[in-house]
Amino acid sequence: MSIRSLLPGRIGFGTAPLGNMFRAIPDEEAAATVQAAWDQGIRYFDTAPLYGAGLAELRLGDVLADKPRDAYVLSTKVGRLVLDEVEDPASRELGEKGALFEHGLPHRMVNDYSADATLRSVEDSLERLRTDRLDIVWVHDVAQDFYGDDWVGVYESARTGAFRALTRLREEGVIAAWGLGVNKVEPLEMTLDLDEPRPDAFLLAGRYTLLDHSRALQRLLPAAAERGVDIVVGGPYSSGILAGGSHFEYAEAPAHIVDKVGRIKALAQEHGIGIKSAALQFVLAHPAVAAVIPGATRPSRIAEDLSALAEDVPYGFWKSLREQRIIAHDAPVPVKDAA
Repeated sequence: MSIRSLLPGRIGFGTAPLGNMFRAIPDEEAAATVQAAWDQGIRYFDTAPLYGAGLAELRLGDVLADKPRDAYVLSTKVGRLVLDEVEDPASRELGEKGALFEHGLPHRMVNDYSADATLRSVEDSLERLRTDRLDIVWVHDVAQDFYGDDWVGVYESARTGAFRALTRLREEGVIAAWGLGVNKVEPLEMTLDLDEPRPDAFLLAGRYTLLDHSRALQRLLPAAAERGVDIVVGGPYSSGILAGGSHFEYAEAPAHIVDKVGRIKALAQEHGIGIKSAALQFVLAHPAVAAVIPGATRPSRIAEDLSALAEDVPYGFWKSLREQRIIAHDAPVPVKDAA
């Protein structure tokens, strides 16, 4: 199915930061941020067991528990099981992501993309989220950034396990849709070439942004559009560097990225717009993109995101980005005043 008919709008809320990504967030602040998203009309929430070893799911579930279940869309992920055993969060092996959730809960996590683990993961997430159903389930991180040279083997395990289990759940009406949630383009390209199982959508984080979009633009997005597989874009601010932070790809941004962001900011100031507006509206201009899900850890960030989405960005700004080769010449952009 096309998830466009399922999603309640073009912007959702990504909860990775609520798993104490980068810093320890007080429970009250996390709850207030989710509530702010709800109060300002956000009705699509995405989460995952990985985010703080279940912490983000627990926090999200606590706030949504008193909301009408039919009023919002919920997605989470499979591929990792959160166990009752205790471990040091800082010692987890997360590939290129390092100690991304070192401030999360101390539960041990194991990677498992088998059919049985997928079903168990869904049940565990339902309990943490305090709900009776999930709308979308993503197969999480079957890619190079977490598994290095072994990623193809992990992908094959997911194809014969999680993919097929989720297909059955969709056919039985337990979930509405499933797909992959990754930070790399290659697994999505491989999945589009499969005869079966067939996903409904992809969640692609960090690979279609102002700072990194050439690979996705060249093949993935056109192929996904042709096959009717919708794209949800995560990480539109590239781990925060496009929203005033210092992280890119979950680490301190290198000098060339800082320089590129500086050039974008200068052009944004010249045209009287915010860089967040540029980041969000660039993503949503591509016809293959169904929605974008920026994350936040402070209530004020929600209003900023919604204002950025509504800001009038002149075509001259996009033209300047193209002329300076900051964005690809054929990347779609909003065309409100292009004439």
